[in-house]
Amino acid sequence: MTAALSQMDLPAPRSDSDELAAFCKAAGDPLRLEILRVLHHNAYGVLELSQIFDTGQSGMSHHLKILAKSGLVATRREGNSIFYRRAPAPEDPTRQELQRALFAKIDRLALSTSIQQRIQSVNRERTEASRNFFQQNAERFRVNQDLIASFDQYGEPVTEFLDATPGSRRRVLEVGPGEGGFLPALALRFHEVVALDSSAEMLSRSRQLVDEQQLNNVQLVHGDTAWALEQELRADCITLNMVLHHTPDPAQIFADLAQLLSPGGTMLVTELCHHDQSWARESCGDLWLGFDPEDLSEWAAAAGLSAGESLFLAQRNGFQIQLRQFFKPLTTAGNSR
Repeated sequence: MTAALSQMDLPAPRSDSDELAAFCKAAGDPLRLEILRVLHHNAYGVLELSQIFDTGQSGMSHHLKILAKSGLVATRREGNSIFYRRAPAPEDPTRQELQRALFAKIDRLALSTSIQQRIQSVNRERTEASRNFFQQNAERFRVNQDLIASFDQYGEPVTEFLDATPGSRRRVLEVGPGEGGFLPALALRFHEVVALDSSAEMLSRSRQLVDEQQLNNVQLVHGDTAWALEQELRADCITLNMVLHHTPDPAQIFADLAQLLSPGGTMLVTELCHHDQSWARESCGDLWLGFDPEDLSEWAAAAGLSAGESLFLAQRNGFQIQLRQFFKPLTTAGNSR
């Protein structure tokens, strides 16, 4: 009798019609559709979304709860913060078709100028937080970085990865050279090396190494990918070592670099896999606790790049590094975000 009562107390399983109704309810609100549009390529916390849409936190939380219950958004914890992003396609074929059709339609909608400006404002705040960290901690950069993964630990595999990558050796662009550990290897392999960094403090540390080793084919540039686009800079190869987890909008970095990359060119990315060691945010200035390999693949595909080889390196301290290779087709139809 007790067992029978316990079974009666259990909530009834959701039927297909219940799930479809929840899906339609979630998609039946203009604000929720705009939230899904904003979450296309980046993840945001509830306070950031409240700022972007100029609405109260409680109201935003309510909309996110409905979207999460319907399976349209997923959450991911980054330290003490929870970020929302679009959920991956479900396994059920019917739901999968509906979700993909909805997202495809949403992505054709234009965001208002005010929303775009507030997105830029949120991303600027993230960028400023990262710059402030490096400005205040440039002297401790190597010590802090060694807590996660020093260049000495992954530099040789990255160099071997580069040597196995086909393509022109005329110009290479390294984004975020840090203390310049990879610059000597690049200088030996390319006719021209451009090192781009938005942190003047870190760029000065790279300059010390360049001067000491007399790397005469290395040009150090203070700027970001937006500046490089304005200058119409082009490169046959682009490298990023442990950069994406410091950037406010990794998907936009992929989009920018895809434009900077010459047709037939290669982008090599060394990045942390997703982890749960939240101390890295305060100790190392990380905005993100690494990324799933699928994240990088999705951003690359959206930017018109095709994935090549992958290599994963386990570190003794529990971190895992992913080395990824992406190619730009010789001819492109022109992808936009």
